[in-house]
Amino acid sequence: MTKQRETNTIALIQQTSLPMLVQRELERLILSGDLASGAKLNEASLAEKLGVSRGPVREAFRSLEESGLVRQEKNCGVFVRQVSIEEADEIYEVRAALDELVGRKLAVSITPQQVKELQVLLEKMDKMVEKKNVDAYSALNLEFHDLLVRHTGNQKLLVTYRRLVNELNLYRRNALAQQGTLPVSTREHHEIISKIASGDGDAAGAIMRQHVIESRNRMHRAHAGASVTPP
Repeated sequence: MTKQRETNTIALIQQTSLPMLVQRELERLILSGDLASGAKLNEASLAEKLGVSRGPVREAFRSLEESGLVRQEKNCGVFVRQVSIEEADEIYEVRAALDELVGRKLAVSITPQQVKELQVLLEKMDKMVEKKNVDAYSALNLEFHDLLVRHTGNQKLLVTYRRLVNELNLYRRNALAQQGTLPVSTREHHEIISKIASGDGDAAGAIMRQHVIESRNRMHRAHAGASVTPP
């Protein structure tokens, strides 16, 4: 009986974790740009590519829609989410308010250990700046900001924040890829940690809000450059 129970438990774990593994892989492909914004996702071909049945892929689609990475259109299929520049502006406006809140909260609650975790991430980001590795820096940048929000301990804030970040996927990497952007971006991150660690809530909130505004400005510059038709 015990052996049968263990077998059932293993089968249950495998069954419930597979959709999550598929979701994470599809999320990676979308965030890296391997699955481009606006691209139609074929359930059967993705299942074959990932070596799974179509069920886990279907479940992953539902989770990715909830997180803002894909959209499902009735009778048309599933597509990687595409956000207009106007909608991106609205998202940045909301993000600016949320990041200001994060800065204020962390300035009065962050622990020395949490500051150390953020500094370790910053050291990795600095190395990617030296190597001019935009993809690696972009991934660490996501991790850095996600960690800031996680350290607030507010789960509702974290869920909302992650959805907004996912929706900006179309523009984020292009903005960071601009010439000279990485050193500026990482310098802003060092300033953020300095203000948060100082315990000054007003200063921490203000610099995090400004960082989002600067990110939005970089997005517009990247978008304007991409819109120029070469002769």
